Amino acid sequence: MEEVKVSFMPDFTNDSKIPPAVNGKVAIITNAIAVSEEEYRSAQEMTAKYGERIIHATWPNNFLAEREQMVRIVGKIATDPYVKALIINHAVVGTNEAVDKLLETRDDIFIAYCNPQDESKSVAARANLVLAFDELEMGNTVPIQAKEMGATALVYYSCPRHMGITYLAKKRELMRKKCTEIGIEFADIINPDPIGPGLPAAYRFIMEDVPKKVAKYGKDTAFFSSNCTMQVPLIKAVMDAGAIYPQPCCPSPYHGFLAALGIESNLENSNNLQHVIDETKKTLKEKGLEGRFSTWPAATAMMFTIVSTEYAFKIINGEVSADKLDTDVLKKFFSEYARVEVSTKPYVDEEDKEYQNFLLTTMEYLIY
Repeated sequence: MEEVKVSFMPDFTNDSKIPPAVNGKVAIITNAIAVSEEEYRSAQEMTAKYGERIIHATWPNNFLAEREQMVRIVGKIATDPYVKALIINHAVVGTNEAVDKLLETRDDIFIAYCNPQDESKSVAARANLVLAFDELEMGNTVPIQAKEMGATALVYYSCPRHMGITYLAKKRELMRKKCTEIGIEFADIINPDPIGPGLPAAYRFIMEDVPKKVAKYGKDTAFFSSNCTMQVPLIKAVMDAGAIYPQPCCPSPYHGFLAALGIESNLENSNNLQHVIDETKKTLKEKGLEGRFSTWPAATAMMFTIVSTEYAFKIINGEVSADKLDTDVLKKFFSEYARVEVSTKPYVDEEDKEYQNFLLTTMEYLIY
């Protein structure tokens, strides 16, 4: 791929004066910074741009055990009559339950789910807009990318909780099938669940298991984990072993790379993303790992927050209809943010029903 030049925060604002907060606010719920810094920082960017028109809340760190707290967070947002849109990134397991509580009293809120983990049809029934990585397509693209980078084996790490999520389980099986098809070995490994108190054990497991798998399959082994919090130890372990890392679970130059490689980042700098890409290339080259790591060239988790928030303000300001999605406007926002082509397609269920409000995204790879 040609060198990618991107800016972190393009200016979506049109020439008209932004109305005051009384005309409508957007609430953004993200994971806490300890769970996903990208999602958290994307909400901060929107707060910096729109000020009092943004309300930013976070899910509890151990959201699986704190469903009632999730309901309370959404319920509090619903009490503000000026909130006209709710952006949730990401829409973890239990989001549907919290949104159902909001819908009991409010039917005037535009709701966007980003990377939802509840069942897809139920998500599409509640949200006006759903943005997600094309997880099933990754079931094909990740093995192919690994193969093109020289992999002879692919190790897939996950936990029982993730394998209980339909699309993640399907993605794993697609990866297994594609690996067989293109002639690389597939290893399905269960690691401890990193949520809550399980994080230290999961971290230690990855750091200890990667060298074992490299000893078994060789250095031309690619590694993938379905869990966000596992990307840092996985990148570190793969780098130490000289193996292959085709992409993070949420593909982005930020996801896992900063902490794993010790790269400084300043999100207030408009050229920060390019700085991170350049520093990652430099670090991996110094370690003799050119061509062994790759990702998508845009901060996709952040992109979902920003694109859905900007679209929500278009609705609030009366520039697009609230009754039907304007996919041309969404695609324009995607391309302006990513600075590369972003492919989108509607989600199609097992009965071949298309969901026009549920958009799946993919990009070409950036190879370091």
